[in-house]
Amino acid sequence: MQKSDRRLLAIFGLVLALSLIAASCGNDDDGAEPEATVELTQEGVSRLQLVQERDELICGSRGDSPGYGVVQEDGSYKGFDIDFCAVVAAAVLGDSTKFTVVPLTSAERFTALQSGEIDVLIRNTTWTATRDGAEGANFLFTTFFDGQALMVPASTGFTKLEDLAEASICVVAGTTTELNLTAVFSAREIPFNPVVFDDTSTLRPAYEEGQCEAWTSDASQLAGWKFTIEQEDGGEQHIMAEVISKEPLGPVVADGDTEWAQVVNWAVMSTVQAWEFDLNSGNIESYDGEDPNILNFLGRADFNPGLGLPDDFAVQVVSQVGNYEEIYNRHPELVPLDGSVNDLWTNGGLMYVPPYR
Repeated sequence: MQKSDRRLLAIFGLVLALSLIAASCGNDDDGAEPEATVELTQEGVSRLQLVQERDELICGSRGDSPGYGVVQEDGSYKGFDIDFCAVVAAAVLGDSTKFTVVPLTSAERFTALQSGEIDVLIRNTTWTATRDGAEGANFLFTTFFDGQALMVPASTGFTKLEDLAEASICVVAGTTTELNLTAVFSAREIPFNPVVFDDTSTLRPAYEEGQCEAWTSDASQLAGWKFTIEQEDGGEQHIMAEVISKEPLGPVVADGDTEWAQVVNWAVMSTVQAWEFDLNSGNIESYDGEDPNILNFLGRADFNPGLGLPDDFAVQVVSQVGNYEEIYNRHPELVPLDGSVNDLWTNGGLMYVPPYR
């Protein structure tokens, strides 16, 4: 039930609402009581209520990043971030297909969140102090621990940052990537020429045509593009070993609605908890053990944490979408999971969630 974009519908609704208001105001001249107008805001209605009444989640994401989110030939979306849109839909609505993807550029994403155009932003967005404090954004559980890297055609022989002195480097505008590039190269006194693009749809062809000698982005995004370019016979690519930043990525909701933030957070974290419990899409519904923590998690015990979610939300999430390991491994464009920082904490990684009790 995925759709490509609801913005035209939203604009139509706004125009209709304004026209109704104008019509009612036109009756004031005759002294009669003005007719009821359509409210443009839904003050006092939580985001959770809005999503449930709409029976659909509106998820801001992207369609141009292999591994995270790409548009398929049929117009549907596929990727790691898209799967987490499905996770939230499964938890809140009981159906992982009840979501719409609104594709957003880096420059558009926080405006869409602040305006209420989207319910949640799941678009490989880095959690920073400024974004947390100044963008009206509430960053939630980190679904992917990443870092910025640089990719070059293997034929260049470049292996370290100093090799890029005076080089032209492709980067997307309005990202932490652009800021990090300037900060690190300036600190290292490496002169370079930034070539800035609005999004990767215009950056990629420029890179492949040789307009820039390097491409900088999150390492996982570069891994996805390396995979894609090489699969399409675009030539062997090399991702430099040095990582120049920390990039924690995860879902974001608007400030001011604690209930909705908790709902999205626990929906997402349930995929990691299921992984830790060794529950997956194939066995979660048939669990027949007696572990009280797992029974709580499955909604089979007399336990209600007061999160505003159905008792069996975790079952819906994992049976329909999968646990974190299943979701991650579904997208081979990403860097391997085993042994990475995104592995489970019991395997030496950083995936660790609060106890469900």
